[in-house]
Amino acid sequence: MASTKKTKKPDTTDFKKLKLLICVVNREKAEFYTDFLHGFEINFQTILLGEGTAKSEVQHLLGLENSHRSVILSVIREDNAESALQGLEDKFHSVRGGKGIAFTVPLSSVIGVALYSFLSNNRQGVKGE
Repeated sequence: MASTKKTKKPDTTDFKKLKLLICVVNREKAEFYTDFLHGFEINFQTILLGEGTAKSEVQHLLGLENSHRSVILSVIREDNAESALQGLEDKFHSVRGGKGIAFTVPLSSVIGVALYSFLSNNRQGVKGE
C-alpha cells in the first residue's frame, strides 16, 4: 500500500517583510537608542563605531562638538518600521545631545525559518516536529 501522508505547506500569511534599520547617533547615546528600539520588537541589534562627519570647519558651523558616532544596525519588521522611525525622530528632537539620523533598507531574503522567526520576533514560527 502506498503512503498517503500529505506534506504540510508552510503558512505564508504570517510572514512579514523585514527591514534593516540604520541609525547614526552620538556615541554616548548608543545604549539609550538600542534600549528605546528594543520596544519595537527588535531581537537583533549591533553597534558599530563610526568616526567623522565633515571637516572641522563645517562641524563648527553646524554646532557639532565631536565626530565620534555609533551606527546601530537593527532588523525590524516592516509593520513596525514606521512607528520606530517616528519615535526616533521625536527622540532626536527632545533628548539633549540626542541628535541623529535613521533610515531603513528593505531585506529581500533570510536563510532559514528559525532565523526569520527570531528576527521577526515570531515566537510561534518554529515548531518541533
